[in-house]
Amino acid sequence: MSRPLRSGLSAVLITLSCLLVPFGALTAWAAYGLTDTGRYVTTMAPLAADPDVREAVADTVGDGILDEIGRQVDAKVMRATVAPFVHDALHSFTQTAAFRTAWNEGNRAAHDAVLRALRDEPGGSDRPVTVDLAPVTANVKARLAQDHVPLANRIPVEHAEVALLPAQELGRLRKGFHVLEVAGFWLPVAAVVFAVAGIALAACRRRALVATALGTAVGGALLALALAVGRRLTLSDLPDEVSQPAAAAVYDALTATLRTVSWLLVALGLTVAALTWLTRRRTAGNDRAGRSNRPRPRPRLRLLLGRRRRASSAPTQTQPPEPTRVDA
Repeated sequence: MSRPLRSGLSAVLITLSCLLVPFGALTAWAAYGLTDTGRYVTTMAPLAADPDVREAVADTVGDGILDEIGRQVDAKVMRATVAPFVHDALHSFTQTAAFRTAWNEGNRAAHDAVLRALRDEPGGSDRPVTVDLAPVTANVKARLAQDHVPLANRIPVEHAEVALLPAQELGRLRKGFHVLEVAGFWLPVAAVVFAVAGIALAACRRRALVATALGTAVGGALLALALAVGRRLTLSDLPDEVSQPAAAAVYDALTATLRTVSWLLVALGLTVAALTWLTRRRTAGNDRAGRSNRPRPRPRLRLLLGRRRRASSAPTQTQPPEPTRVDA
């Protein structure tokens, strides 16, 4: 294979590898990071102490309780009387260990239900995926009853289900999830294979290694930028009834690992490029120093060598043959 062809093919492979780096990291995180129930629950657990999340949970559950009271009690005055007590009880409940336990169990149940539906497991179904808020309502009802709040005993503890995935979207989401699982494995593998092949085919492997490292750093920076843009777009498209600070806290918690990976890619790429450049300069400096430190020939020896070279290079003159004498 000619040198220009090797260089061109190496450039194409390295470019593909650098393009696949951010997509490979994103799909691997979505396919293997978000689908682990234990890791998901661990990631979401600190949000139980976040003030914005607790405020959003208290408002959501409180609105559900007050709606149920409004269906059973016709007097709006009684509902307005109970509302402050419900609000205070909910905020007090979100600061207890019982709420943190309910938060973790609710996230675990919701995550399991979503995975069963997306993977089309035997436990899944074509019905909407929901999470039940009845345990939280039961705790609030018990606390209000202990404080002798009017109408506390009449709060219905029903299965207040919150929809997570609509039934009409399950088919499309399952296909996308299966594609994501395949891409989450093969895209990172393809990025590594293309990088190794591009460096191996390069006419100057040191230069190809520097280009691959810089491309990896650029891919990590693009991934971090995409996460920032995705955060802004996600928060701007939320309905008015959804708390934006709470949604921002959830988004930041879920993407914390991916942000770390993006900055690790930037640091790794810049470090490899810098080390390769420094070793190249050091090698070049050693070569120059080695040439300059070679012992020079002495003047007399150099003169003798010069004479020998001139003698060896001078054309040899052939003596003309003597005429043959013939005696008469």
